[in-house]
Amino acid sequence: MDQEKERIRERSAQDQDEFRLLQKSKRGVLNVIFGRTMIVIVMLAVQILLLVWLFSSLQSLVPYYYGLMLLLYGALILHLVNRPSNPTIKITWILLVVLAPALGVVLYLFVELDVGHRVLNRRLGELVRETTAFLPEEMPCPAGMDESAPELAGLTRYLWENGHYPIYGNTQVRYLPSGEISMEAMLRDLERAQDFIFLEFFIIDEGYMWGRVLKILEEKVKQGVEVRVMYDGTCALFRLPYRYPEMMRKLGIKCKMFSPIRPLMSTYYNNRDHRKILVVDGKVAYTGGVNLADEYINRRVLFGHWKDMSIRLQGEAVRSFTLMFLQMWNVNESGDTFARYLDVPAALREGTAPGWVLPFGDSPLDSEKVGEMIYMDILNRASRYVHIMTPYLILDNEMLTALTFAAKRGVEVCVLLPHIPDKKYAFALAKTHYRELLQAGVRILEYTPGFVHSKIFVSDDCKAVAGTINLDYRSLYLHFECAAYLRNVPAVADIERDFQNTARECQEIRLEDLKKEKLLTRIAGWVLKVFAPVM
Repeated sequence: MDQEKERIRERSAQDQDEFRLLQKSKRGVLNVIFGRTMIVIVMLAVQILLLVWLFSSLQSLVPYYYGLMLLLYGALILHLVNRPSNPTIKITWILLVVLAPALGVVLYLFVELDVGHRVLNRRLGELVRETTAFLPEEMPCPAGMDESAPELAGLTRYLWENGHYPIYGNTQVRYLPSGEISMEAMLRDLERAQDFIFLEFFIIDEGYMWGRVLKILEEKVKQGVEVRVMYDGTCALFRLPYRYPEMMRKLGIKCKMFSPIRPLMSTYYNNRDHRKILVVDGKVAYTGGVNLADEYINRRVLFGHWKDMSIRLQGEAVRSFTLMFLQMWNVNESGDTFARYLDVPAALREGTAPGWVLPFGDSPLDSEKVGEMIYMDILNRASRYVHIMTPYLILDNEMLTALTFAAKRGVEVCVLLPHIPDKKYAFALAKTHYRELLQAGVRILEYTPGFVHSKIFVSDDCKAVAGTINLDYRSLYLHFECAAYLRNVPAVADIERDFQNTARECQEIRLEDLKKEKLLTRIAGWVLKVFAPVM
């Protein structure tokens, strides 16, 4: 093992501050073309061609079995209309079945009959039951909450019944308004780790940022600190080699990919781990928009200036982020000792941090869209303003109604978006909502220096949500997400201040600006909007 570590070190590019496992020359286009990624792509393409062939075969049988096929299509449409689901998603499936009957039926059955979802959902349910032993037996209600924030009782009950997420006092929250500031704060806390470090990120990529983190992790392992790293399996397509977890394990770091992409078609791969969680010793936690790659700290410029954020929590609320990490880590293994990581001494003295923090996760495998419900609760209860930062704006009917209704009843609703998009199709989809939002009185700002990746809701100087949840179908319906609801916490003022500072660098979009939009962009948005719920 020691010799293997030395060989890894010899292959790595290192300096005093950072540590890398890969040589830059090993991460080019040729490595993708002749590596595992191309094998996966080819195998998936073969399976897609088989589905197309099945579709063509069924289509050719329509003249002979027209009546039977018509009954099948009709039954499927009746099923879609009557099943509990979002109306926009129903419309998309119905249009697909009507316009391309055989293809629509095959795709719908493929999605609904996929066993991967059921297995994962069952396992997550087991983990929730196992870990509830470390939570209060009854829904907690902190002293003073009913008097100063009576509306929190209903929200607390909702999150307790849908995920067993308690509300906490005694938690200090610090808002970090950029990736650069977030990285330096994370590094300081990693240096102080004494017992364990948990990292769960959607994206990890070798470079300066991850190199600095990895150097500290390697040193901490030598000091006897347990280190676990989990990242989403899509990183293995174009960012990190498939063997990267094995290379990490040779350094003494426990590492795994969530749902690695394999050459087998499954809608299970559509549900990605979009969370960003860092836990140090069960006393400090981070979440937000920042991943562990150089674009998030503007050392790699992709779409102009990258605007991002994180929050740092210290105190009782860290327990829920520790719990979320352990639940996801143990999806494909068992035998973890939860008590060691959850029964930790309080990081703050009682009464030293004002307000309440409600951490929560959102799973795509159940019927509850927790993130969307929390956002809508803020919109529906707002009296003066709701300010939003999000990289994407791909809305279902419920969220669109909540935004416009809040504006129509006199609430200042302002949505801050990128001016330089990372995905042109997502930007075209966002612009399909502009007219209806503007006509209702919603203000829309675009960040002219570049790309906004922050995910925040802040309202009425007293409440905010900060985390990983975008305003699009993927975050609200398809991804594993996490965030923290903040009430009467001093950091709420910092979030609003950051919104106002960012707004000064924005261009406000008005109705007359929509006439200048390129016709091709408008047409692309209209077409993509039909299929947005299943993209």
